[in-house]
Amino acid sequence: MTTTDPATGPSGPAGAEQPRATSHGGLALALICIAQLMVVLDATITNIALPYIQADLAFSANALPWIITTYALAFGGFLLLGGRCGDLFGRRRAFVFGLVLFAVASLVGGFAENEAMLLGSRAAQGLGAAFASPNALALITTTFEPGPRRSRAFAVYAMMSGLGAAVGLLLGGWLTGMDLSVLGTDVSGWRLTFFINVPIGVAAALLAPAVLTESDRHAGRLDVPGAVTATTGLLSLVYGITRAGDQDHGWGDPWTLAAIGTGVALLVLFALVERGVSQPMLPGRILASRDRLSAYAVMMFVPAAMFAMFFFLTLILQNVMGESPMTTGLMFLPFSVTMIIAATQVSRLVQRVDPGKLAGTGAVIAAVAVFGMSRLPYDDRVTSLGVDIDYWVDVFPFVVLMPIGMALVFIPMTMSVVHGVSPRDSGIASGVLNTMQQVGGALGLAFLSTMAFNATAGKTEEICGALAARGEQCSPGDPALLGVTFTHGAEVGFLVASGMLLLAGVIAFTFNRIRHEDLASGHTAAPAPAAH
Repeated sequence: MTTTDPATGPSGPAGAEQPRATSHGGLALALICIAQLMVVLDATITNIALPYIQADLAFSANALPWIITTYALAFGGFLLLGGRCGDLFGRRRAFVFGLVLFAVASLVGGFAENEAMLLGSRAAQGLGAAFASPNALALITTTFEPGPRRSRAFAVYAMMSGLGAAVGLLLGGWLTGMDLSVLGTDVSGWRLTFFINVPIGVAAALLAPAVLTESDRHAGRLDVPGAVTATTGLLSLVYGITRAGDQDHGWGDPWTLAAIGTGVALLVLFALVERGVSQPMLPGRILASRDRLSAYAVMMFVPAAMFAMFFFLTLILQNVMGESPMTTGLMFLPFSVTMIIAATQVSRLVQRVDPGKLAGTGAVIAAVAVFGMSRLPYDDRVTSLGVDIDYWVDVFPFVVLMPIGMALVFIPMTMSVVHGVSPRDSGIASGVLNTMQQVGGALGLAFLSTMAFNATAGKTEEICGALAARGEQCSPGDPALLGVTFTHGAEVGFLVASGMLLLAGVIAFTFNRIRHEDLASGHTAAPAPAAH
């Protein structure tokens, strides 16, 4: 039996555009994936540079986290709009627009002289990324025929998505440590984390018309009410979730609750609006497949755990173990190398093993890796307070194991999302996938940060109580105390993150029933409908 996916109809995507042959297949894939890597790594490339940005631009402590948050807000908030615009007006056109905007915003950010200028550039970067990223994935479906070549293309794309955070930390550490003199003018290393995007974005935008074929422009108009309610709802939800993870506000803060409540209300309104329009921004057929819904769910939980892992581990390496930014970045290099090797093998496995089984196995492997990080050694006895973490024994094995699991999840789940989707909807389907990753990452980091903060506070109270019982004074600034308490809090975060990964594994094993034969051929064999 051929396709019965509601997104395609009973006999496949009738009248749909077919993938167009190109003599630049390898170059097209390289262009798409370099652009994807650029927008994904920008979520973390400035992490290590934050203290240097604060010193140069006199950022307040409260405003500093917004360098990260502003990008995440704009990226997550506009993804559905960016994906749908690609479907309606041409994916290459939307992709190039996103790249140009991203490059210009990066140039402005590199020259920033104050908070407003830098934060404005980060918002524009996020908007550009929201147009470039979903259309990059959609362009793969219109460039490569189903089969081994498309599987390899998806593998490389998914690898870029998984590599982004690690490469961002590695590149950020290297660039931040560089201070250059250009025409007699000193250029701070942190500015290079912005400037590096400019030549890449411009070159990709100029090459795109030559190596990427434009998709068909599908009849229809942009659903403005849907676009407004979806975008503002996502912006409000991501803002509230991010604010909840801030120790100065938390989940009980009135503005946090108001933002989350407003976001949820607007998204409910969006769902109601979509039911009453003839050309909705998010067609219901996209969410009518149980296989696709399960892939979206998995791709929400897994990035949530992965982003939290990078966040906590970066702080442990720098603040607890005392490593430099450059060394910290290098310590993530094994993650990147292993991801490349694993993705190469998984691209072959998807031709022989069902995606649900691969992703379920990968989630379990990743859960084991994150659980291993929850066993970092520390001594909380007041007579011998301290942390004794050996990178090669306590960190390295799990930094290598984690990307194996990530590759097994990202590649088959990315393919599951676009499997059976009509080309007219591939942009919005990709946009939903990226939205799940962004919202999942923000929600996971906020939730796990809150748990880690509470565990850190509890451990501090416990140790200070023990010191008081001995008649000794507790110094909150004691490096040994800070190291022990933060490591304990991070371990709680790691432990919960491993549970989230196990849940993702259960979802993949249970609900994704796509066969590898159908995934390779592009056909859909009677998937079960989503529950109503």
